[in-house]
Amino acid sequence: MGENMNSRHDAASDVDSERKDSSSIVIKATGLRKSFLSVDGSLNVLNGVDLSIERGQMAAVVGESGAGKSTLLHILGGLDRATDGMLEVCGTDYASMNDDSMAQFRNENVGFVFQFHHLMSDFTALENVMMPLLIRGTDQTTAEEKASYLLGRLGLSERTSHKPGKLSGGEQQRVAVARALVTDPKVVLADEPSGNLDTKTASALHEMLCDLNRSMGITFVVATHNRELAESADETYELSAGVTIPAR
Repeated sequence: MGENMNSRHDAASDVDSERKDSSSIVIKATGLRKSFLSVDGSLNVLNGVDLSIERGQMAAVVGESGAGKSTLLHILGGLDRATDGMLEVCGTDYASMNDDSMAQFRNENVGFVFQFHHLMSDFTALENVMMPLLIRGTDQTTAEEKASYLLGRLGLSERTSHKPGKLSGGEQQRVAVARALVTDPKVVLADEPSGNLDTKTASALHEMLCDLNRSMGITFVVATHNRELAESADETYELSAGVTIPAR
């Protein structure tokens, strides 16, 4: 009888462990495929991508230009739809959402940093960072306080009133990072965030992203050519021929 009780206890522990492991997964993709129509027929960009990324991880996606890294991140962020496959982000099945619910989900759960910062040129750094909160309906004072805090944390306290044209490339990208973080996203997707920066500035940006990942516990997925950044990640996936291969 004691053996049976111990067996049941061990089995229950295994089930609890599996549940814990499952609940820690923020992004789960299985067999993701993406095809585009072209003049020559159908162009297959993703051919069965599998990903499993845990909460708080820094994951890197590497691969040659044209391998589909940007396409993959756009699909993970709900900016585009997969042609086939299963994708769950923060426990939500993307296939179950229409465009309106997807837009709300992005605003509440996902932050984006692109290679080109996409800041609004007529607005100050502070106003650019505030914008996602204002779109959400956050009051002006709260949005301004939070945006000011993040810009200060990223070393831009003296640059909040400057418009993008008065900021360096590295400063512009830090504003873009602050904008991605201002809504307290569960996941930040960064597409070649240092692609337009010089080596020194790129290295500083990489260190900042790693520090934010560790200190804030936010899951980062970074598409990059930069092997230094990839090597600092918790998990690295190589995208080749539209399929992900765990690099380590």
